Amino acid sequence: MTNTKKVAVVAIGGNSLIKDKQHQSVEDQYEAAKETTYHIADMIEAGWDVAIGHGNGPQVGFILRRSEIANKAEGMHEVPLDVCGADSQGAIGYALQQTLQNWLFQRKINKNVATVITQVLVDREDPAFKNPTKPIGSFMDEAEAKRRERDMNWSVVEDAGRGWRRVVASPQPKEVVELDTVKALINAGVIVITVGGGGIPVIDAGNGDYAGVAAVIDKDFASSLLARQINADLFLISTAVEKVALNYGKPDEKWLDRLTLAEAKQYLAEGKHFAKGSMAPKIQAIIWYLENGGKQALITNPENIGRALKGETGTWIVNE
Repeated sequence: MTNTKKVAVVAIGGNSLIKDKQHQSVEDQYEAAKETTYHIADMIEAGWDVAIGHGNGPQVGFILRRSEIANKAEGMHEVPLDVCGADSQGAIGYALQQTLQNWLFQRKINKNVATVITQVLVDREDPAFKNPTKPIGSFMDEAEAKRRERDMNWSVVEDAGRGWRRVVASPQPKEVVELDTVKALINAGVIVITVGGGGIPVIDAGNGDYAGVAAVIDKDFASSLLARQINADLFLISTAVEKVALNYGKPDEKWLDRLTLAEAKQYLAEGKHFAKGSMAPKIQAIIWYLENGGKQALITNPENIGRALKGETGTWIVNE
C-alpha cells in the first residue's frame, strides 16, 4: 500500500441491512444499506479510502430456505452453502455498491466502487471441522434431520426443543485469496466491498486447487485478517451499539470511550463482559489486528461513524 493514503477496513454487521423482523425484504435491505453507506460516504469525503466487509447470516438463511422450499415443491436442486455465500456476496455487494456510488455522485466525489467476490482460505485440519457448532438453515423434524445426516453427510443437532438444525464448522480465516486484487483496487482509489460474510470458505484440495467447503467464517475475523494484510490505518467495526460496555445490560454497566490493547485482552480474558455471540468476537478481531501491527480500531454504530471519527463518541482501542 502507498503511504499517502489513509486506508480503513469497515466491517458492517447484519443490523446494517436488516433492522427487524418487519423489514426483511430486498427493498427493506436496500433502504438499510442506503442508510449505512451514507455514513461511509462521510468517511470517504473526510479523506479515507475504504474496504468494506459485511455480514450475511440472515441472507444466507433466506437463500437456503428458498432452496429447501424449491427442492420440496419442484424437485429443484439445493444450493450448496459455499454457493449461497457467493450469492449473498453478489446481492449485498450490489446494494452497498449502488447506494454508495449514488451518495458519492451526489457529493461530486469521483470514486468508483467495486464488489469482489472473495474466497478465504481455511485449514482443512482446523479443529472446528471436528466440532461443527454454527446452526444454519431451517428447523426440521428428527426423521428429516437423520435422513440428511445419513444421505448428505450433514451434522445435525436438536435445538432447545424447537426442532433439529444443521450445524457447520466456523474455522479461522488464513488467507484472503483475492488479496492482490483488493490491494490493486485500493491503490487505484477504488472503494472495495470484499470478504462478504467472512468470505467464501475454501480449502487447498491438496493439488494446488481451491475447493469450497460447507462452513461459516466469522466476518469480524475475516475483516481483521484483511485489515492486517493491507496494513490498514484503521479497523472500524460498525455494529448495533454506539460504544462498548463492561457488564452490558447490568446495573453496573459502564460505557467505554477508550481501551488499550492490554485492557481489551484483560477484559476479554475475564469472560464476563462481552457476549460470546456478539461483542466478544469483535474485541478478539481487534486484538489480533493490533497485535499484528495495526494502529487503531473503533467500534460504533453506523449513524455515529462521522462523530466517532472526530473523537466525539464510539470506543477507540489503541495499541499502547
